[in-house]
Amino acid sequence: SLVDVQKTARRNNADRAEYKVWDLEHPFAEGAFRHVAQGRYTKGKRKGEKCVCKWFKTGCVYEGSYFNKDIAASNKAVELIQAWNRSQNIDKMVQVNLPEVWTFDNDTSMMANTKILQEPFIENYEKFNSNTGWKDDSFPWARVMQALSHFSYHVSGGRYLLCDLQGGVYSNGVVLTDPVVMSTVGGIFGPTDLGRAGISSFFCRHVCNEYCCSDWQKPRDRTQYYTARQGTTMDHVATRSSRPAMTHKKW
Repeated sequence: SLVDVQKTARRNNADRAEYKVWDLEHPFAEGAFRHVAQGRYTKGKRKGEKCVCKWFKTGCVYEGSYFNKDIAASNKAVELIQAWNRSQNIDKMVQVNLPEVWTFDNDTSMMANTKILQEPFIENYEKFNSNTGWKDDSFPWARVMQALSHFSYHVSGGRYLLCDLQGGVYSNGVVLTDPVVMSTVGGIFGPTDLGRAGISSFFCRHVCNEYCCSDWQKPRDRTQYYTARQGTTMDHVATRSSRPAMTHKKW
């Protein structure tokens, strides 16, 4: 329902934000193919609250198609997490940031007319699992996240796996950002969608915990095709020939 979506999706609810030049020149975080800077909303319901923008590193050839696939992954994540919240496996909410594509004004010299992904800031950031089977199951919320990944595969009939879960724990639940959705087709949600091999690798290392149900579906093939690593792994990440190769770092 619309109410469920509004609760699960954490939106900008703002029309404008400002970023200091120093913060844009010194991003506080970076991924394998983008930078992240912190600013503040200046107009809208979130006025005065902290926010972040994410933009591409020079040389990333995914820029053209990235936004569409990232938004598609975010929307699919909302759908899967919405099903989790409805299932009431726990009595707290799981939310996910739903980014929007914004464009910097043309009077900001450094970032003029640059398209970015804009979303609310997340406090107490930590990573719970990756898209290759690395996981933290050392405390209850981390184990909830492992169960959420397993649940996503089950509830989608084995078509999708929500993983690379990261975000912040709040008093009333968890807020996630940048989740990866892997599909049995592979690649439809961008270079982090490792397809069947990624799903198999994830389940090779997944150990059901107190938040999983014994009848939840698992893939027959649970071979480890990818080495488990904390960072986000991407398939066939290319760079322009004049640029150095990108690393598998993840903020």
